[in-house]
Amino acid sequence: MRPQFSVLATAGAARLGRLATAHGVVETPAFMPVGTYGTVKAMTPEELEGLGAEIVLGNTFHLMLRPGAPVIAAHGGLHRFMHWRRSILTDSGGFQVYSLKSLRSISEQGVRFRSPIDGDEVRLTPEDSMDVQLALRSDIAMALDDCTAYPASESEARSSMERSLRWAERSHAHYYRDGAPPGGLFGIVQGGVHASLRLASLEGLLRCDWPGLAVGGLAVGEPEEERLRILEGLVPHMPPDRPRYLMGVGRPEDIILAVLRGIDLFDCVMPTRHARNGHLFTAGGVINIRNRLYHDDLAPIDPACDCYTCRNYTRSYLRHLDRCNEILGSRLNTIHNLHFYLGMMRALRAALAAGMLESWAQGFLAARRPAADAVA
Repeated sequence: MRPQFSVLATAGAARLGRLATAHGVVETPAFMPVGTYGTVKAMTPEELEGLGAEIVLGNTFHLMLRPGAPVIAAHGGLHRFMHWRRSILTDSGGFQVYSLKSLRSISEQGVRFRSPIDGDEVRLTPEDSMDVQLALRSDIAMALDDCTAYPASESEARSSMERSLRWAERSHAHYYRDGAPPGGLFGIVQGGVHASLRLASLEGLLRCDWPGLAVGGLAVGEPEEERLRILEGLVPHMPPDRPRYLMGVGRPEDIILAVLRGIDLFDCVMPTRHARNGHLFTAGGVINIRNRLYHDDLAPIDPACDCYTCRNYTRSYLRHLDRCNEILGSRLNTIHNLHFYLGMMRALRAALAAGMLESWAQGFLAARRPAADAVA
């Protein structure tokens, strides 16, 4: 089923929307928990759904290497493999290849790289990426792109962006070659922090019909002001009737600022990775549960939070679990952090629907403070 998107309300550039796939409706703006290996770490699918997740991200690169697309296809696709009944977006593998700088070589044909698992040489072309994603039967697949590094000169960014466009055309042709794929394919706008290249990338992509478009190549080390400048220059030119996905972002503050500039979809490993490292999100900022300050603290992580963890456990207990390297600590921290992110998105959508987004966002951002507690 081709994903269908509708805009229900707007507030400036921000949009309240609804994205329908073969596996249900995703209310947008939405955050996608990352399920790299076909699981959001430490969470069961039922727990994820109970927290309000309507879509998760699966990692094509890692699933291609382990267990391999044929194993997942034998289960009937990634939904059945991981026992998840809601929507799934799969990335193309492009960002993971980008992160293997010392192990990869890029050509017009695609990428060759050394597997981080066993060192074997692996090939990934646009056609390979589409074949894997078709086998995974995701609701939303992503075109293979050449993720532009930061910093990059204008000529370097142009070369990378133009390669991404050629790969996008190949991805589109291969994904739709049989006419009835299980989902829809999104294109990815590249161009680094060069505004003219971003617009050229968008113009090139629109030669094909995409049910949605992503902004890639941000959240790769550029300053916040550069990222916001690119979004402000690009997003107004993106088709208003299709969802806009900012890949790999990010902090709660980053998400709010991007929503205000017209972005609809987000993903990031931050809430789950931070949970495993003892960094917990609260209305006032991030606390580090490893700080000795919390050794005998009988308060919950966040007194304003009603998640399972905050209703039942103290900071003292969570610090104890972390120091003892107990698996339960990672689970409880992850429940809390995902509850925070998904709850933030619900509150954001409610404020947008009520015509109060700007004041809500100002209050949310004003309450945030940098983490000040030290590891002990």
